[in-house]
Amino acid sequence: MKTIFVNEKDQKREWYVIDAAGKSLGRVAAKAAAIVRGKEKATYTPNQAMGDYVVIINADKVAVTGGKEQKKVYYQYSGFVGGLKHYTFEKLLERHPEDPIRLAVKGMLPHGRLGRALLDNVKVYAGAEHPHTAQNPKAVEL
Repeated sequence: MKTIFVNEKDQKREWYVIDAAGKSLGRVAAKAAAIVRGKEKATYTPNQAMGDYVVIINADKVAVTGGKEQKKVYYQYSGFVGGLKHYTFEKLLERHPEDPIRLAVKGMLPHGRLGRALLDNVKVYAGAEHPHTAQNPKAVEL
């Protein structure tokens, strides 16, 4: 029996929408990463971008537990001496409400050029509206 390899151009891609309002940050990110990676498809290949597109709405209403609003810290380093900045979850959510989900999904994807290409298939929006209604995204329940 021969292994069937599907070309990335021949792969049919779907669009999915996840509503993050009141949902746990990790559960939303894990589901989005699995869909974008293509792990839910029979044609899953670890070294190819065979996954679907994911639209995450209401990113500003995502929930965290255990006091992580003040305890969870995000670091940003410029590369220069004294260039380390840090933000708590609360501060990052105020300044850039899409970033906590985007960073969580990024951490669950491969760390290399494939992961960077897959991250382009994740669209995160702070509000309930998104410009991808023409693609007829299917709702995903968590």
